[in-house]
Formats: sequence, C-alpha cells, structure tokens
Amino acid sequence: MSCSLHDIAVIGVGACKFGENFDLDVESMLVAAAYEAYEDAGVRPEDIQAAWIGIQYPFTGLSGATLADPLKLYHIPITHTENYCVSGLDSFRNACLGVASGMYDMVMAAGVEKLTDQAGRGLPTAGFGHPVLLRGLTAPSAFGLAFPQHARKYGTTKEDLAHVAVKNHYNGAAHPKAHFRREVTLEQVMKAPIVSGPLGLLDCCAISDGAAAVIITRREIARRYRDDYVVLRGLGLSVFSNLLPFDPDFDYLTWIPTVKAAKMAYEMAGIENPRKEIDCAEVHDCFTITEILNYEDLGFCAKGEGGRFVREGHASIDGDVAVNPSGGLKCFGHPIGATGCRMVYEITRQLQGRAEGRQREGAKTGLVHNLGGLGGVVCGVAVLSSEDRYR
Repeated sequence: MSCSLHDIAVIGVGACKFGENFDLDVESMLVAAAYEAYEDAGVRPEDIQAAWIGIQYPFTGLSGATLADPLKLYHIPITHTENYCVSGLDSFRNACLGVASGMYDMVMAAGVEKLTDQAGRGLPTAGFGHPVLLRGLTAPSAFGLAFPQHARKYGTTKEDLAHVAVKNHYNGAAHPKAHFRREVTLEQVMKAPIVSGPLGLLDCCAISDGAAAVIITRREIARRYRDDYVVLRGLGLSVFSNLLPFDPDFDYLTWIPTVKAAKMAYEMAGIENPRKEIDCAEVHDCFTITEILNYEDLGFCAKGEGGRFVREGHASIDGDVAVNPSGGLKCFGHPIGATGCRMVYEITRQLQGRAEGRQREGAKTGLVHNLGGLGGVVCGVAVLSSEDRYR
C-alpha cells in the first residue's frame, strides 16, 4: 500500500561513538549503530524488509553486503548509495521513498565510513572529478576560496569564522559520542596553524570513523511502537556539476545545490519562514565558512548576514535556530557515508526531547543539511517534525 511521504515516520535511531576508532572495524561500528536503533525502535532484525547503506569509499565497503554480513540481514534488498558526502542522507532519502512506494513497511537507512586507517593526511580525493582540471584540489582549498569572496563583498571576518568553531565546540563538548569533546576560545581558533589559505586547523572538520542507523516505517505502524516518533515533512536533493569551479556563474558566495535542495524540501514541508519555523538544524560544517554560507542558503538569514548571524548568537543553542547542537562535523569529524544518517539521528533525538548533550528546549521542527563534492556539487535537505507539532 503506497502512502504520502508525509506519512513516513522515524521510530528508532542509533550511532556508535565517532572518532579514531582504531579498535573497531566497519562491521563492529555498524553492529553498534544498528542494534542501538533496533532497541530504540523496539523492533527485531527480522522486522527489517529492506535497507540502504551510504558509503563513499571502496576501502570501507562495496555493495549492500557491507551491511548484510555484520547484521546477518540476508536475502532482503539492500542497496549501497554513494553521492559524495551526501551518501548517508541519500540512503535515508531512498529508504523513505521505499516505504512511501508501498513495497515495504519497515526499513533501515544506515551509513558508515572508516577513514583513519588510511595512509596520508586529510580526506582521500583520488577519483574526485576530472583528473587534470581538478588535479591538486583539496577540500580545504576548494571551500576556502569562499572566504575572501564573502569578506570582500560583505565584510565577513576571520573572527566571524571563529565564532562558528567556538559555538560548535561548546555544543560538542557535552556530547558523549563526539570525536572532539573540548571547548575552544576565539583566540585559539584565530591563532591555529593555517591549513589552506584563510582556513586554520580549527576552521576545518577532521576525518573520522563512525556509523549511524535509522529505522523508518509508516505513521500508522509507528503508533504501535512509540508515541514520540518523528515524521518526515520535506525532502530535497540537488546535484550539479563536478566541474563547478569552472562554471562562469559560480561566485563562491552561494552553494547552489543547497538553495535548490532547500527549496524542494521547504515547498514539500510548507515552510515559508525557515528562521521562525525551524527550531534546530544539523548542517554541513565541513569548514567554518561553509556553515556561514549555509545560514544564508537555507534562509536563516539574508545573503551576506551569515557572519553577523553567528556572531550575535542567533545560531546558538538558545538562538533563533540552534545550528549544530551536537557539535556538527567540527566535533564529530566527517566519516563520509555516516554523516547524513548521524544528522538524522541527532535531529530525531532533539525533537523527542532526549538529545545527547545540548538540548534545544521545545524543539518541534528540525532540519538536516548535507553538502558534498569539492565546492558543493550535491546537497540533500530533510525537514523532520515531532508528531505533536501537527496534532
């Protein structure tokens, strides 16, 4: 029986601790995340009829068997999704579509990545984009190009970037599953060693290991398992070009896929004023300048006002929109395939009033934003709400 995407409900979430998990392999992290999700939802492994797993890198895993083997979920459809940094959120999107199609009553979306065992520094970029045109381009250098443009046009300062790091580290210091659990000062961020161009060490998220899982069903079924299930309100996914830096209209002042994906999700959710209607958001803060552009592209503030938005506390846990109450990628790191599902995990728990770490009081509607590719090639956005928000 098919249903509307508005009838999709999240009934269970799980995640392992993120970090340098040298003592855990891919299978162990997936088992920890999935079994926490099973217990959270009150379901058994045999209740899962299909699954999707987000993985970016072949060295982490290939095919749905990466999930099937550790969980013994044999002989059901399991699909490996890969969409740059949006791989995990795309597994969630496809799982929601699978239930909405009527083919399945209960499914799992999961994501995993194991990065810290790899040699070298930073994010592995082999195979990203054109081998000649994009040769030598790294994530910090690609995203870092946005800061001088934003500074030149809007007066954004390095101190504005530092406010993002201070806020997120304040939030992440309270989260038991974060990779980095310590607060930082403006001075520490400003004086940190430069990684690439204007971005210092504390402006950049780290590579990490982690896994997360989400149990999804229809609302009528969700009522049998819990009263505080979370409902899907909107979904958006936008993919642009691997050669984005060569687009003559790209000015590094807007992550174009974010604007497009947010528009899709907001229209589906009926969101007209994101700043007033969204209580909390997990956004893709791979770099501090990225988060500032995210505020603007998601409609939390006008273009050019992102620096002031964070500087004046509007993105803090008690601000207009609590942005990255978990600590974000700055504190969890970015195990690519896992990040999107972890964001769903965080927002779900926020809307249920049981966040690990900082809780946004009275949160009823939350947003997940996942941005991927060098310079922002693909973006996914999901809007979730507590059920009592619509009673």
